Amino acid sequence: MDKSVLFAHHARGCTIVASKICANVVIFQNVSIGANLKYNKVNDEWENVGNPIIAKNVIIADGAKILGPIVIGENSVIGAGAIITKNIPANSVAYGVNQFKAKDKNYDLIFSPNMINPQKIIHANKKLVADFNQRN
Repeated sequence: MDKSVLFAHHARGCTIVASKICANVVIFQNVSIGANLKYNKVNDEWENVGNPIIAKNVIIADGAKILGPIVIGENSVIGAGAIITKNIPANSVAYGVNQFKAKDKNYDLIFSPNMINPQKIIHANKKLVADFNQRN
């Protein structure tokens, strides 16, 4: 694991087993990264042997599972709750079960060193609550 890897927010409950994690990766809470091997009784051998490689500048959101001998391409985002057991190309957003699309270069998803002012979040939430209260 590169020294620059960040465990962001409440990055607790993560399980990371024998993986290569490159520079500037950000990992959020409850992420699992590891093996996805299985034993083939017919052939009497293990299959799907190996662990993920997480390339540079990848963001892994809450609860994501990255399993097996796969590569997550650089500058990609793995969405919250995603289950990824197949390679993800560079500059992609992965979500659901092995789904991905090209990343929109005009947006930083989840994490940016230029984070929002907390007062803007508080204001937006108060407005959302007020709008909800007006409708109900």
